[in-house]
Amino acid sequence: MAGKFISFEGPDGAGKTSVIDALVAELQPVLGDQLVVTREPGGDHFSAKLRQILFDDANKGMDGRTEALLFAADRRHHVVSTIEPALAADKTILCDRYVDSSVAYQGAGRQLGEKEVWDINTFATNGTMPQLTIYFDLPPEVGISRIESHRTDQINRLDEETMNFHHRVHAAYLRLYHQHPQRIRIIDANQPLPEVIADTKRVINHRFADLFSN
Repeated sequence: MAGKFISFEGPDGAGKTSVIDALVAELQPVLGDQLVVTREPGGDHFSAKLRQILFDDANKGMDGRTEALLFAADRRHHVVSTIEPALAADKTILCDRYVDSSVAYQGAGRQLGEKEVWDINTFATNGTMPQLTIYFDLPPEVGISRIESHRTDQINRLDEETMNFHHRVHAAYLRLYHQHPQRIRIIDANQPLPEVIADTKRVINHRFADLFSN
């Protein structure tokens, strides 16, 4: 891959969006249109439609395998329409969620099987993976508390799952971290946001030297 592909993972409430916004504010003036900021699901018009279906409270009864396959279908579209063209053009991609989210939320949270969901997404992505994944680690109780306190207008049907669901998700993320130590780097998200941002920049610069000036 010619470009740089960085994904960001973690539970809702871990501060991913705030960190990505801070990184973009610093990188955009330097990289211009060589910076691609995207998310899953919802990276374009097609994905936004799927996102609405996946997170709609009216679809609480959705079968777990249906959910996993919809995420994988969105990911395939994302890869061919956004990620692969950006990499071929030597761009830098910041992606809010990728394959690890499906393994954690559907594989472990929904108890569909982490390997099974990994395999579905390997097929969907044809093996296209980030060179670096930043995982923001946070106790599930803290993440849910942050959402309930500050983001009541953004709570979706996955956020409303049981605490056992969120503990399974958290445990799966830690397993992924240990299974892929060369790709995944862990950040303590239970610290002040400026420290989380600084730690994230250090990790990125360790992999991609001098992407940030300080």
